[in-house]
Parts: sequence; structure tokens; C-alpha cells
Amino acid sequence: MKSSYVVIDGNSIISIPENISTPVKYAVDMIARDHTKVFGKPPVLVSSFSEKADLVIRYAASDKECPARPEAYSYRFTENNGKWSFHIIGFDDLGIIYGLLEYSRQYLEVDPFWFWGDIPVNQKTNIHIPTNDFDSLEKAVKYRGWFVNDEVCLIGWKEEYPPTKEIWLPVFEALLRCGGNMVIPGTDLPKYGVHADLAAEMGLWVTHHHAEPLGAEMFLRAFPGKTPSYKEHPDLFESLWEEAIEKQKNQKIVWVLSFRGQGDAPFWHYDPQFDTPEKRGAMISKVVHRQYEMIRKSVDSPVCSMALYGEISELYKAGHIKVPDDVIKIWADNGYGKMVSRRQGNENYRIPSLPTADDRGEHGIYYHITFHDLQASNHLTMFPSQPELITEELEKAFDAGALSYLLLNSGNIRMHIYPLDIVSQLWNNGSINVEEHLLAFTGRLYKTNTKEIAQLYRSYFEKTISYGPNTDDKAGDEFYHHPARKILGHWLQGKTGIPLEKLYWATGDIPFTDQVKWFLEKCQNGLTGWEQLLQQCRDLSLQLPEEDRQRFADQLLLQAELHASGCRGFISLCNAFNSFTQNDYPLAFVHASRSIDYYKESKQALKHSEQGKWEHFYRGDWLTNIDSTIYSLEALRKFLRMQGDCPDFFLWYKEYLMPETEKYIYLENTHRNPLSDDELAKRLAEKFFEKEGKR
Repeated sequence: MKSSYVVIDGNSIISIPENISTPVKYAVDMIARDHTKVFGKPPVLVSSFSEKADLVIRYAASDKECPARPEAYSYRFTENNGKWSFHIIGFDDLGIIYGLLEYSRQYLEVDPFWFWGDIPVNQKTNIHIPTNDFDSLEKAVKYRGWFVNDEVCLIGWKEEYPPTKEIWLPVFEALLRCGGNMVIPGTDLPKYGVHADLAAEMGLWVTHHHAEPLGAEMFLRAFPGKTPSYKEHPDLFESLWEEAIEKQKNQKIVWVLSFRGQGDAPFWHYDPQFDTPEKRGAMISKVVHRQYEMIRKSVDSPVCSMALYGEISELYKAGHIKVPDDVIKIWADNGYGKMVSRRQGNENYRIPSLPTADDRGEHGIYYHITFHDLQASNHLTMFPSQPELITEELEKAFDAGALSYLLLNSGNIRMHIYPLDIVSQLWNNGSINVEEHLLAFTGRLYKTNTKEIAQLYRSYFEKTISYGPNTDDKAGDEFYHHPARKILGHWLQGKTGIPLEKLYWATGDIPFTDQVKWFLEKCQNGLTGWEQLLQQCRDLSLQLPEEDRQRFADQLLLQAELHASGCRGFISLCNAFNSFTQNDYPLAFVHASRSIDYYKESKQALKHSEQGKWEHFYRGDWLTNIDSTIYSLEALRKFLRMQGDCPDFFLWYKEYLMPETEKYIYLENTHRNPLSDDELAKRLAEKFFEKEGKR
């Protein structure tokens, strides 16, 4: 009886297109590597059709073989002398790429995040593929991909700058395996870097940061000393745009039309004559139409988009900005996952950021699962709100017609793979069951205790600190650092008598002492939950096999540690301030020292996660920047010691630590080596807290 399946093993022959394109070549290389991992040896590749081939990779000859639309692929099977062969047929390059990567996921069982999650590939002797024809479904979103933004960990990981192919290839591979087709490869990286060229070589559409319209160089970088005013220097701006168009006109580009100021700020910060919404909207409209005209002169049927981000969204909704009809309008969330306008400093209008029913044309969204705003955002840790928020907001956007484009701010990849996977399911399928997905996700990452691990993931999102009245007002790791450093600076500058305006977004306009109290109470209330989750993670970790234990530590335990130690560090800082206001300088000194120790626990947690290929991965923590928090606290500790232990830095030792029998008879010339800050803090803590049983 004839078999009804294709057998793939270590001796399998793969037929590839004779004139293979560069993007397909990259995908074939991935499959060859996957075969080597699974079967222990690479497949035999032949560059012309062979009846002996077990797997045939080819372009569609007709719409009967494959749906006639971009990115489509099909699986077909042929029989020759009782042996079946498997044909992966693509309408175009991306069709073949997606067909190959789905074959890898479904049959070789290589996870899309195998690299970033250290997910092992199981070795097999062979696999059997049923001979069932298959046609791929169209993706829910037309252009979908990642903005690899605030990518400092990727930058700092290796010595080379800008990041090399070694760094970018796993990023783009994971994106393709997730069904993505578009990318902004990094933020304001040198133009000579490989990032954009490699993305194009791998078959991705390249798009642009809204602060770098058309992918052009920043005005002030190209023309230092010139006023960045389009009204004054239209020729200079247009020369940069023309250069960018010329460089990219033969590539797959989703052109971004926009006009913001330098450094991703409103342009009128540099051009104050634009002092009304009408003037600002008119200038943005003029610039966008000019960019559109320039592109259309050089590119046939260009794909253009316009980012309605920040102030541009507000001006557009008020009717002050006109956008060309065939330009995709991109709506943005607030950085915390809610489709409303983002908080700008202390202003938080939360204007809905979705197209209305009468807003014609194509629409898309720019969405964050990681963010950097120097307030409460997440960078080293996962998206802080419930995954259901992501699902609800994206499905609502889809229902509003925003299906042409989804750009996801992904930061770097390693610590965000769970929310990244959620969004990939949404952009591929249009909807998701969060509960079922979580169980499937933990089943992919771990071999044992998957239900218990899934429950701890759920608990993570329940423990994040709510700092405001809205469901998306949830604190990420930056909450423990940027406000803390602002408090430290305000304190050491002697401004404690006036409120710190930069914290009004959280506390409102209240006295500085009450602002400190607000953060103290938030962290105290949050710490109980984080310590509970951290202990649960540690207990479960002991039950996991070694392979799962390290992955669990890197993916979830680390994040609980960063939140818990961040809470403790901020609490101790606030306690130091309270002791300072009571003129208890030695106790304030001890609390400041404890704060340093807790924040150092955060550093140690990151260091513990840098095993193997991840060595130095967190060296580039320059956004949350735990080192800056510790540096600021060390300055505080020295300041506090100056309040009562100066000038010889022996007085506190004498008052609190020296034996009573020695205090009045010691000779000054026998005590010339004052204790270090660390040692003094340790011994004072033992003295102050011994009766209370505190750490």
C-alpha cells in the first residue's frame, strides 16, 4: 500500500529555485540550519528541479497552484514511483519565505523565538508530512512589523557600533517567523550601518521613524548651526529628502511623510512664529504635500503613510491638517497601550486616537509594547498592563478600519517575546483568545509545570503598580528610576521647599514632601505583591529541570526581581528623605545606603541573566539606567554624611559605634582611618535596627 505522507530526514534533498533571489536565499539558509539542528546534518540542496527531491521550493506557475496575491503560498504534493514529494509554492518572495518558515514551525518545530527565548529544538530521526494540500490565508493586516526602537541593549551588547549583521539577523528572522513584513531597523543609527540594507535583503519592507520623514538625515546633523525652519530653508530640507528618495527609490519602502522638529519634538519649538493651531497645521500640510510630490516624481505607485503622532494627531482631528487621499494615516497609542493621545510632560488630554467612520482612505496604527518616556514606562520589563488591553485596543482599531498598517514598537526582543507573540497572532489572524494563547505560549517555552508558569505570568500583570485612574496607568521599570532621580536632584539642589513640577503627571501640584510620600505609598503598596510573586517564582524555579530553570529565570523571574528590588530601592530613598526632614542624618544615611544596595540587586539580577551568548547584553541599559540611579544615590549618601559626620568623618562612629568605655579616653592620633560609607552604613544599620529585627 502506498504511503500518504512525505518523509523528511537527514538525507532529504531540497530543490531550490534556479535563480534564487537574495530574500529566498536567506530563508533557505534558515531552513538548512533548522534541518541541521533537527536531523544532525544539513539537507542536500540542488538548484534545479529533480524528481528525487523530497522538498521542492518554487514560484507559482498559475493561480491554480497558489492564490494570486502578494505573500501567498501553498503546499502541494506529487507522487513519483510511489514516493511523495512536498512542494512549497509561493506567489512571490515573501510567499516562499512564509511557506518555508511555516514548514519549519509546524513540522520541524522550530519556534519563532528560538533565538531570543533560548528555546531548544528537538532532534528527530525523521518527520512525516501528510499529503494534504494547503493554501495560506491572507494576513489580517497588510503592512505589519516592528519598530526596533530604544534598542540600547542591542547597541551595547557587542563592542561594534552600529550593530553588525550578527545582531540584526536574528531580529529580522524572528520578525519574518512571526509573519511580519515591515520594519524600522533602529533609531537614528548611522546611515553607513548594515541595518536597513540587511532588512531589505531579507525581503522586508523598510519604513521610517516619524521624526525622520522619508528616512532622511536629521536637519541639524546635516546643517549644524542652521535654524531648522522649513520656512527659512526649504531648499536645505528638500535636499535631504531628495537624497533619501534617490537612495531608496528602488527598494520596498513604506514612505513616512511627516514634519516634526529635531529630536522628535514639535517643530514650533524651533520656530515660535507658528503660534496657533491653524498656522502649525497649514505648515505640516504644506510640507507633507511637498514630500508626497517629490516621491511620486521618482517612484511608481509609492506606498505612503503619515504618522498622526502626538501633536500631529490633535491638529488633524481638529481639521487643521490635510493629508493626500491615498496616504495611509497612522494612529498611535499613548505608549501604554491605550489608543488615545500620549502624555506630554504633565499634559494628558487622552484624545481618542482612532479614525472616525467618516474618515475615508486607508488607516493603520503605531502601537507600543515597550516605551521610553522618563516617567513610568517599561523597557527592561514586559508591557505592564493586562494582555487583554492589547487585544481589546487592537481589535477595536481593526474594527475602525485600521487594517492597512500595524507598526509595533518592540524595543529589543529578548524580554518582550510574550507580548510580541500576542501581537503577531493579532496581525496574522485579526483576533486572539488570550487565555488559550498563554497556555500554548508557556507550552512552547517550557517542558514542565506549564500551567503553574502560566498562572505566574497572569500574576505579573496583576502586580504592576497602578499609578493613576486609568486601566493603562500601570508602572514599568522606569517608574523606580526616573522619578527617583528627579527627587534626588531636586533634594540635593536645595529645592525641597517647592514642588517638583516634573512629577505633576503622577502626584499633581502638591508640596514636595507630599510628592515623596505619594511615591513611597505607591511602592509600599506594590512591594507586597512583587515580593509574593518573586517568592512564588523562586519556589517554582526549584521544581523545574535545569534547562527550563534558566529560561524561566531570564523570561519571568528576572522581571519580578527588577520590580521588587526597584520598589525596595525607591522606598528606602523616600525613607531617607523623611529621616532627613526630621534632622536624623545618620538614619537618612543608612536608608540611602540601603537604597543603593537594593538597586544593586537589580544590577545583579541583570548580570545573572547574561550567561552564554547573552554576555554583556544589559551593558547598554542607558534608558532605565540603573547605574545612574546608583550614582545619584551615592552622591546623596556623601551629602548626608557631610551633615553630621564632617569634617573628620569620625563623629558618627564615636557617637553610635564606639564602646562606651572608649568614648572619653581615646586619643585623637589613634583614630585616623574613618570607616568607608559602606562599612559605616552596615554597622549603623545593625545598631539602629537590631531591636526592630529589620534587615
